[in-house]
Amino acid sequence: MVTTNNMIISQKAGNLSSFKTNNQTLDWLPVEWFETNKRILHKQTSNGKPLTLQFLNSNPDLKEGDILWANDEDIIAVNIIPCEVLVLQPKNIIEAAGISYETGNRHLPLYYEGNELLIPYDVPLLRSLESMGYIVQIDSRKLNHSIKTSVLAHMYGGGSGLLSKLLEKQTGQ
Repeated sequence: MVTTNNMIISQKAGNLSSFKTNNQTLDWLPVEWFETNKRILHKQTSNGKPLTLQFLNSNPDLKEGDILWANDEDIIAVNIIPCEVLVLQPKNIIEAAGISYETGNRHLPLYYEGNELLIPYDVPLLRSLESMGYIVQIDSRKLNHSIKTSVLAHMYGGGSGLLSKLLEKQTGQ
């Protein structure tokens, strides 16, 4: 399926988890975690098909298995490339809030998988979390489920970030 024609994609067609396939050939588009929210992206599929993603009116928020294109013979789907991550298993909601706060303060993305929080590998954050007593493991994972960690410290009871919501639940405000 190697070709020189550049295909332009402007919307997703679904996800493999809920898409009926009919023996089509699956061609993966490898995407780094930091590319999943880019509105314009020039990439090449595993089979050599050049693509331009142009999500000009919205954030693409690409996830593993998102279908970018399909016809009777072929499907092009997103494959999030694993990367080195910090893995934490908070013991309670307060620990989860503290990890979220530290991550958000450094403007780093935060992801979750099961009962684990995942953060792209960052040495200063690793050292900081360890100095606070958190147990941090380093692993290679696909970053697929992000959490918004925006916080405004002065908005203790009215913010829309994760920490504000957790504090509201904890304090009843």
